[in-house]
Amino acid sequence: MAAVKRILGLDPGLQVTGYGLLEITDSGPKVCEAGVIRSAEGRDPADMARRIKTLYDGLCEVLDQYSPTAMAVEQLYAHYDHPRTAILMAHARGAFFLAGAQRDIPVMSYAATRVKKTVTGSGRASKEQMQYAIARELKLAGPPEPHDVADALGIALCHYFLSGNGIMGGARGATFTGVNREALFGPDPDKIEDQDSTDDAA
Repeated sequence: MAAVKRILGLDPGLQVTGYGLLEITDSGPKVCEAGVIRSAEGRDPADMARRIKTLYDGLCEVLDQYSPTAMAVEQLYAHYDHPRTAILMAHARGAFFLAGAQRDIPVMSYAATRVKKTVTGSGRASKEQMQYAIARELKLAGPPEPHDVADALGIALCHYFLSGNGIMGGARGATFTGVNREALFGPDPDKIEDQDSTDDAA
């Protein structure tokens, strides 16, 4: 009996980390589980060690319960005016990578622009456009909420397409399942191949 393939997408955050688990079926991906992992409420923000441990322990519970075969995590984005934010976020990402490596789960990292472009066709898609595309792709009754969960599902869906599991081996499924790109983005969607290449090299 073939092992069940599951992709866990993570939208890392120090206070709230969204996760979305997709199970790969013959008819495409379906949502297996989704939710958020919160660091200890009321904890002193300076108590970084305990906050990271809480996130790590929460992710380990998800990994041990659902045994994903791959993990996909959003890449860090360092804003020029707020470099410390990226440094703090790196602590959480490091804990998540460790949890995956301890279980021999391959962990991939994708830039936010790559996720948006793969799922919707536009690297500048809004959160609402992303939620609409994700809902269509995953046949959900409505847009996934909160946004942490929506982002995590988008990251998992991005990996699904880029890993060759999607229609035509990695083409974004939004092109094939009825999402009207012109209605979403206008007749001339932006082209950001150069930006993607820059993000991937970072």
